[in-house]
Amino acid sequence: MRHPYLRLRTGIVVATALGALVAVPAASGAVTAAPPTAATATEPPSPSSSGDGVVELTPAVRQQVDEAVQRVMKQASIPGVTVGIWTPDKGEYVKSFGVADKNTGRAMNPGLYMRIGSETKTFTVTALLQLVDQGKVGLDDTIGKYIDGVPNGDKITLRQLAGMRSGLFNYSADEDFFKALTSDPQRPFTPQQLLAYSFKHPVLFPPGEKFYYCNTNLILLGLVVEQMSGQHLDDYIQDHVLDPAGLDHTLFPTGNEFPTPHSQGYTDQTATGAVEDSADWDPSWGWAAGAMISRLDDLRVWARTVATGVLPDGSRMISPATQRQRLITPPTPIPGAGYGLGIFDVQGWIGHNGSLPGYESLTIYLPSARATLVVLLNTDINYKNQEPSTLFGDAITTIVSPQHVFNLPAEPAAR
Repeated sequence: MRHPYLRLRTGIVVATALGALVAVPAASGAVTAAPPTAATATEPPSPSSSGDGVVELTPAVRQQVDEAVQRVMKQASIPGVTVGIWTPDKGEYVKSFGVADKNTGRAMNPGLYMRIGSETKTFTVTALLQLVDQGKVGLDDTIGKYIDGVPNGDKITLRQLAGMRSGLFNYSADEDFFKALTSDPQRPFTPQQLLAYSFKHPVLFPPGEKFYYCNTNLILLGLVVEQMSGQHLDDYIQDHVLDPAGLDHTLFPTGNEFPTPHSQGYTDQTATGAVEDSADWDPSWGWAAGAMISRLDDLRVWARTVATGVLPDGSRMISPATQRQRLITPPTPIPGAGYGLGIFDVQGWIGHNGSLPGYESLTIYLPSARATLVVLLNTDINYKNQEPSTLFGDAITTIVSPQHVFNLPAEPAAR
């Protein structure tokens, strides 16, 4: 039986090692690129990283990245992907591979809008933390103070919700939810409908006892932001997060709107398991946990902003004290990975990934080198229970930050 654990589920829970990929031949096909501005000094093919953990992005290193990306594309049958790597003093790399539309052959390019799935969580939790700074909510308040009817609501704190330690059942793992979504992918869902799918299940464990990645948590936090700010979540995020950060090509859709130009998206998360184009599906089922849309250039800015709490102009998105709370990343069952308040730390890379039908993304920042990596692709179809965005993250960081490899284990096969 097909497991209904839709891929909005992901945060840090799935990945792969590079080893199985290194012998795969490079893919052929369309390649488009933005002009690189990396340093041009000659380096050996496999240079050692410096004290900050990142290598110089020389022509030889860029070629290695090209080949690694193409290997993953071929092995995992990825239609199109865009990769951006930026460092303050070792160059940058921005390049697209493959196609944005399999029917027309339209090339992938760095200027396309993409659905970013669970990266939405970083925006929702940022909104919550702003309300913490304003004294309107407390991280150790219980969710029952704000929302009635939550199982264990008198015990689960906002901190535990943001840190994926609530014990609530994940609504996107519910069989009835899966049937409802796949029977009509353009139907809208309300937050209350999503919570109902979760709340019919018993709690999984006492709050705080363990880590369990759960989209229900973010639906609740989104409702708290609305209640305590007096604004719809999309409006609050626009006014208080996107506008201050200058993210002019990022949005929180209220329906299935999708700015152009955008990539088509290819998924097997369908009623029959057949691959379909999901570009016009309604992402309201992800809402505060996964509905947002962005582009490469905006995610480059957001990577540093969410990891540091500092806006591009040097002012603060959230206070230093609250940012420190955010970046307390207790360990998870995944070796080398910790999860804080809507943000992960994997081998020193701080950020989040996203996956929902047809699209995956990875936006991470390495503070020791002030380096940013963004990966955007137009499929969420797993390769041997490994998410392709993490395959790319592993392959790329093995080259550019060998002391900090984004190396998460593969997800066990569903039974």
